[in-house]
Amino acid sequence: MSFASSLRVGDVAYTYYPVSAIEGADRLPFSLTVLLENALRCGRTEEESAAMAARITEAGLAGEVGDEVEFSPARVLFQDFTGVPVFVDFAVMREACAELGGDPKKINPQVPCDLVIDHSVIADEAGCDGCMDENMKLEFARNAERYDFLKWAQESFENVRIVPPGQGICHQLNIEKFASVVMESPSGLTGADGTPVVYFDTLVGTDSHTPTANGIGVLGWGVGGIEAEAAALGQPITTLVPRVIGVKLTGELAAGVSAMDVSLSFASMLRERGVVGCFVECFGSGVSGLSATQRACISNMTPEYGSTCTLFPVDEKTLDYLRLTGRSEDQVALVEAYAKAQGYWNDPNAEPRVYSDVIELDLGSVQSSIAGPSRPHDRIALAQAGERFRAICAERGLDNVTAHVEIDGADYELTHGAIAIAAVTSCTTATDQAMMIATGLMARNAAERGLAPAPWVKTILAPGSRATELLLERAGLTESLRQLGFYTCGFGCMSCIGNSGPLSEAMHAIADDIELASVLSGNRNFEGRISPDVSQNYLMQPANVIAYAIAGTMDINLTSDALGTDAEGNPVYFADIVPDEAEVAALVNRYVTADLYEQGAAGMFEGDAAWQALGAEPSDTFAWDETSTYVRRPPYFDGMGRAVEGQAPIEGARVLGNFGDFITTDHISPAGAIAPDMPAAEYLEAHGVAPADFNTYGSRRGNHEVMMRGTFANVKLANKLADGRKGGWTCDFTTGEIAPLYYAAEHYRAAGAPAAVLAGKMYGSGSSRDWAAKGPMLLGVRVAIAESFERIHRSNLIGMGILPLQFAEGQNADELGLDGSEVITVAPIDFSAGLPNPAVVQVTAERADGSAVTFDATVRIDTPTEGRYYENGGILQYVLRDLIE
Repeated sequence: MSFASSLRVGDVAYTYYPVSAIEGADRLPFSLTVLLENALRCGRTEEESAAMAARITEAGLAGEVGDEVEFSPARVLFQDFTGVPVFVDFAVMREACAELGGDPKKINPQVPCDLVIDHSVIADEAGCDGCMDENMKLEFARNAERYDFLKWAQESFENVRIVPPGQGICHQLNIEKFASVVMESPSGLTGADGTPVVYFDTLVGTDSHTPTANGIGVLGWGVGGIEAEAAALGQPITTLVPRVIGVKLTGELAAGVSAMDVSLSFASMLRERGVVGCFVECFGSGVSGLSATQRACISNMTPEYGSTCTLFPVDEKTLDYLRLTGRSEDQVALVEAYAKAQGYWNDPNAEPRVYSDVIELDLGSVQSSIAGPSRPHDRIALAQAGERFRAICAERGLDNVTAHVEIDGADYELTHGAIAIAAVTSCTTATDQAMMIATGLMARNAAERGLAPAPWVKTILAPGSRATELLLERAGLTESLRQLGFYTCGFGCMSCIGNSGPLSEAMHAIADDIELASVLSGNRNFEGRISPDVSQNYLMQPANVIAYAIAGTMDINLTSDALGTDAEGNPVYFADIVPDEAEVAALVNRYVTADLYEQGAAGMFEGDAAWQALGAEPSDTFAWDETSTYVRRPPYFDGMGRAVEGQAPIEGARVLGNFGDFITTDHISPAGAIAPDMPAAEYLEAHGVAPADFNTYGSRRGNHEVMMRGTFANVKLANKLADGRKGGWTCDFTTGEIAPLYYAAEHYRAAGAPAAVLAGKMYGSGSSRDWAAKGPMLLGVRVAIAESFERIHRSNLIGMGILPLQFAEGQNADELGLDGSEVITVAPIDFSAGLPNPAVVQVTAERADGSAVTFDATVRIDTPTEGRYYENGGILQYVLRDLIE
């Protein structure tokens, strides 16, 4: 049978794949409707499509986790930190293709890819005129090599758009400009009757907050670089059919309650309920009362409670937003017709779908709140914030100490909770026009009453798009924000990812004496993340960031204590400067127009003079600069032939790490500052880089030499082979000494020995990180033996040619008497039929005294596709051979 059918919108005919062809589809959650359509359209054969559709429907109607299915996203979204290594891989694939006699121009993303350079800007300068220009200059000076490479990628690859620095963040630009909700096949790709194929707009992104687009009905989630590469190269991503949790929304938001407050309520409510790995979607009468951007703010918070997505179906509010942000009337008509044809249209009166669990939230019960001091789901009602802050200090055993700072010649006595950073930042809230207007009005009202931020507060304003800044300008609110020190200092992810820049020397000097605080309108507030000098971080709606900046401390009850005094010495309270809801609505109605978004997006892909001056010219292959310390040619294809030769036997492997339970990808993958006196620092210094210019691992992800040296180097990592020493250390069995893990790996490589890893439960848990698999592979790791694996990390290991083996139930390294000093050999495995044969393989661990432990382990290569990847040496090798042939 053929699942394709015809859909007519106005005078235009399309081919589409109606989910109604599958019995029971009308009762599936909206998110599984999208997976079902994807399976019907993208299966390699109709039989395969039917089998995947049955798995989705069976699991969905039972409300249970189902078997694996393949998901082929329609497009991929990158930010620059994670995008650079992906395009480095594509560049080296082109070079390998040419060396193997193929046409390098065949190596291109097979689906549309957008990369937004938004993670590199740092608020070095803030709170003053010209700070954005200065930060942009510093950004280009630090990242010229990376940007030159990205400019080449933009010019040389098909299906690639790159947004230069200074335009906005990937999540906001995604919903303002990239997302179409319903996509149409490229020219030349048509259905059997010659009409274009239409389908759900879906994506994966290399940022965990990709679900922002769920707010306008686009199913997508964050993945690591390896999954993103696979998707970009046209390979499906395997995923279990998830449990879907329904959130039934009723009622309406009370006056003064923002989308950020709802987001924090979601984080608290769903983290407590436990939705890790689930899909979440919203339904009910309350959905209709939320604007598209309010929904996007809620969806942005998805990773903070551990679910994969937080999806809203399409309705009139979605269509209004699409019109507002420049989509054509033909596109809007297509979205409406397609959503209704696929049962994807929000009908508050329809019978509820089948959910694994349903959680109800009366929007009228949501209170104005903040979250902190170190987790997004630690929600605190605004009225109790001061009391809760004092309780936090007591819980932490903080004495009532003070510290003196001199700012502009004046002396101030500060204590715990002094606010060092107040950031109206780009994630979560800047997508919502009403919240940004309210922020400007709060600043205007405060300035009119003679209030200003405390002198010790660093003020940051980082809009999520040019349209957001333009909105504040048109509404006449920019000058008021500047009066309070909130000058736009950059367009990019800043405080949320720790790019808040340095504090003043005076504040830095007291950071160890008292616990400084930050307030931000972002989504992440983990301890140490916003600034290494700041111990407590609080999330809130951006207007309240203004209020706390004025207060200068967390030790205040905003709802009852005075913020300061006016020119006559009268106390001014929070209630005196809170924006009027009617004025916010009036300004939104007047200034949030299609012209605003059109002008805001003008020249988005052109960049400024510095970007345009980059000299990269398009070419089939990239001219690697051997002196570069940012972009290096990785060795993934060295020695590779056109024919599949299979993986070499794993014999005589030395153990690099013997780890316990719940080793996360953050433990494995390089991140943060590059520590001195470690292999990565020694490499950079040997290449003429001064310690002040080390930058971060994130900025150097395009240099495998740096990244492999930083793998397994997290300061909290406990390796049983390191004799109690935390961090990137192990026993080097060629010398018998405790040494940096990288140097032990190099000694084993020189001796011709592969490397192995032993681990406990849920090895590779946490966020997907491509370098958590790439790094071990480059260190020579051929096999990881664990009690259990996090699913995506297991897939990533296979994607880099590393064999995942699982101990038998009830067994682990300790129970078998293994301490990591053994030499590991794995019996041969046949992958000629795709799946491993045998599925349970014998492993021998030989001790130094000649005795041996032999045990059985399950080969965790679970699908034929994974088997093909592994046999080829990894996913990149598989795709390269496939494209050459």
